[in-house]
Amino acid sequence: MKHLQTIKFLVFTFIILVSVTSCSKDDTDSNAQLAAVSVSLKSTTQDLNQVYLDIADVQVRVKQEKSTTDAWVSLNAINTGTHNVSALNDDAQLLLVDYSEIESAYIYEIRIVLDDNNFININQTLFSLDVADKGNSTPSNIVNSEFEANHLYDIVIDLDLDESISFNTSDNMMVLNAKISTEIRDIQY
Repeated sequence: MKHLQTIKFLVFTFIILVSVTSCSKDDTDSNAQLAAVSVSLKSTTQDLNQVYLDIADVQVRVKQEKSTTDAWVSLNAINTGTHNVSALNDDAQLLLVDYSEIESAYIYEIRIVLDDNNFININQTLFSLDVADKGNSTPSNIVNSEFEANHLYDIVIDLDLDESISFNTSDNMMVLNAKISTEIRDIQY
């Protein structure tokens, strides 16, 4: 019986020792180069009360040259789909990215990627918002900030709806050219 207890103790000690020492320094420091990013959307409007945007993604530009294939990095938006953005204000923001981890990098821009289902409701009539031909399907804002490792970045994108939506008389359509501003709060952890 004593041998059995001794063997159990040795096996248990061996398992703990292997578990603790099997991690290399690279494994334990792998998160040391990451920053966490949270993105919320709010809107400002005096006139419009039913503007719906079809949000597909939120991305940041990490390369100086916009046209390179890996210039834009997705932050993996969680609340994609069509949302009434005119209802978003300081009290009701839409969480788009919930602390997505990205490598420490210089961030040039942040943008919202829109899909095709964007519209405005005026007096119970729905009007499509053009975001591809005359509008902008990827409204962006200059950030020009270093996102450092071991920091949390809380970003709030403020969409000015009154300045963003216009009527194009020559094409007889509503156009969305999003005017956005960005607030960034940096928290070191």
